[in-house]
Amino acid sequence: MPTIQTFPLGAFVVEAAFIGGKAFFALGDGSVRRVEGPAAEATQVHKGAILSAAPSLDSRMLITGGDDGVVAATDAAGQVTRLAERPRKWIDHVAAGPNGVVGFAAGKRAVVRSADGGERSFDHERAVGGLAFAPKGLRLAVARYDGVTLWWAGTADARPASLSWKGAHLAATFSPDGKYVVTAMQENALHGWRIADAKDMRMTGYPAKPKSLSWSAKGRFLASSGANAAILWPFHFRDGPMGKPPLQLGGRELLVTRVACHPREEIVAIGYQDGMIMAVRFADAQEALLRRPGEGAVSAMAWDPTGRLLAFGTEGGAAGVVDLPG
Repeated sequence: MPTIQTFPLGAFVVEAAFIGGKAFFALGDGSVRRVEGPAAEATQVHKGAILSAAPSLDSRMLITGGDDGVVAATDAAGQVTRLAERPRKWIDHVAAGPNGVVGFAAGKRAVVRSADGGERSFDHERAVGGLAFAPKGLRLAVARYDGVTLWWAGTADARPASLSWKGAHLAATFSPDGKYVVTAMQENALHGWRIADAKDMRMTGYPAKPKSLSWSAKGRFLASSGANAAILWPFHFRDGPMGKPPLQLGGRELLVTRVACHPREEIVAIGYQDGMIMAVRFADAQEALLRRPGEGAVSAMAWDPTGRLLAFGTEGGAAGVVDLPG
């Protein structure tokens, strides 16, 4: 049976991650909490709320953006480095890139900051809806109204590629093999493109907005929230999920609010509107209860690299770490 170490944090949990082997939680009150033994130690990183957060690719820093216009990185010891500041702006989105590169967005502008502090800015006609770096190379996907723009952030004279689809695109993710880019949309749908030929892939049928996306360990499936089960679209076919039914795992009467695929096995952790968390195996839909309902909708989940520990947080300020038996 799994064991759970819990922490009442008292504020909306924006993101969970493992940094330097420690569970980290970014909170709506502007603080970052890190697990040190039996307690969660607090570091006040922002003067206002944290709006966005993402771990660095080497898991040594938690990158956060706040409504104070600050982009910051907090290390495993709780030391904070201020990476950028945009006075009177909200940093709605952050993303981690290779070699210490950080992407962030404020309003209509996306910015790529290199490890030496240099910046490149990319302006758009309307507000940025989401950011994602490709798994190889310094290519940035910017979700926006009516599609996605792909920028080569490391090449000054490279022309961007535009992938179009009418509507508001609110989040972006690349497949682990870099062949596809997928967005979550305002209209309760996902939309994808095969980058090689810009072929569209429309994934619909959600009763709510699919805000949480997670790729499976081998990139065969993209898990998503926004329905009464976790919806996993297959991407291991030539045309991706087109014409193929998704897996539907962990079905309940309540909405799924968060998904997190296991880093090694074809298993997905599913967080629900009532605070419950289950782990479900792809092959046979076998379920394991990890957390009972309570204290608000699940708003954040993250596995550690071994796949033994799962950090979680809720809208009601509850957080914890589930330790699964080996």
